[in-house]
Amino acid sequence: MSAEFLITTLIVVLLPGTGVIYTLAAGLTQGARAAGLAAVGCTLGIVPHVAASIAGLAALLHASALAFEVIKYLGVAYLLYMAWQMWRDTGALAVPTVDAAGEDAGGAAQIRPLRIIGAGVFLNLLNPKLTLFFLAFMPQFVDASAPNASAQMLGLALVFMGLTFVVFALYGILAAQARDQVISRPKVMRLVRRSFASAFALMGLRLALAER
Repeated sequence: MSAEFLITTLIVVLLPGTGVIYTLAAGLTQGARAAGLAAVGCTLGIVPHVAASIAGLAALLHASALAFEVIKYLGVAYLLYMAWQMWRDTGALAVPTVDAAGEDAGGAAQIRPLRIIGAGVFLNLLNPKLTLFFLAFMPQFVDASAPNASAQMLGLALVFMGLTFVVFALYGILAAQARDQVISRPKVMRLVRRSFASAFALMGLRLALAER
């Protein structure tokens, strides 16, 4: 594994995208535990793309305009759905109720692990650009003539996933640190929610306009 691969991967993972926005939102609305769950979901959402790349399905997606468009618009629809949920304060990242003392009235019970992880999985799963990224990115660091080329690619993918989880979790934990200052101020919390909703909507628009 080369230093070039690690540096490039770290840059790609650090760049704000749907996964980063989702993890930040989880940290701000529901705390560090939810942020960790969101990071797990986003990381697991990479697995199908890695499998598709190793199996050669990524090349099919690249060649088939119809397959790309179907997955793309499913992703757009899901991003807009996430934006609508954030705007209405419903769904996996609904803000817990706060009592008069500024504490969570519902506590940890309001965190729904499977919903948070599931939403993260779908955010990455329904992004055809991620599959094409693995098609274009990973092979550059794999010796195609080697008998264990697939194993090499799998190893690099696991490193990519590990860095994704660590970076996303750190983003979420940092957001969670500011949570107490935000959640106790309803007007600020409303602004934060609507900002995240707008970010999801804009990313949906960007994906809708994306070309193969």
